[in-house]
Order: sequence, then structure tokens, then C-alpha cells
Amino acid sequence: MIRSELIQIIAEENPRLSQRDVERVVNTVFDEIVEAMARGDRVELRGFGAFSVKYRDGRIGRNPRTGEAVEVEPKAVPFFKTGKLLRDRLNDGDGGDDDE
Repeated sequence: MIRSELIQIIAEENPRLSQRDVERVVNTVFDEIVEAMARGDRVELRGFGAFSVKYRDGRIGRNPRTGEAVEVEPKAVPFFKTGKLLRDRLNDGDGGDDDE
């Protein structure tokens, strides 16, 4: 699912809201998640999961093309841990694509 599909579904389920209002709400939620993570805060959406930032130390890596040693700078990376409700839903057969 992409952002525009999410906006469309929410707008269809809430006909009293205009599509523009729904778009503002969805964009605000995502923007706030990004801003919180940029500050290093953890964002928890109960039942869905938690977004956090993990920090990776710098290290010496290898250029896969040349094999040359290169310095990899320390960096922050986003991390998502699923909530129990989401994990249960994925593993009880109601939502996975494993049935192919």
C-alpha cells in the first residue's frame, strides 16, 4: 500500500471528511513520526509496532567492486519492531501471502 491508497481508503470510510483533510491528517502523522525519529525519540503505535533509531558505529568495510578497504562513517538507521497484535495477525494465517 502506498500513501495515496491509504488516503483514499480513509476518505472512503469517512465521507464527512474531504480528501484534502484526510491527506493533511495522514501527512501530519507521517511528518510527526519522522520528526520524532530525527530527534532520536521512539514512536510507539500500540498493536502496530514501534519505530526507533539505532546507531551503527563506524567501521572499515570493503568496496565490493575493487576489494579496497573503505571507511564507513557511523550512522543512525531507522528500526521497526512489530507489535504483538500485528505479529499475531501475520502469523495466524489471516494476512500472509504464504499460501501460494
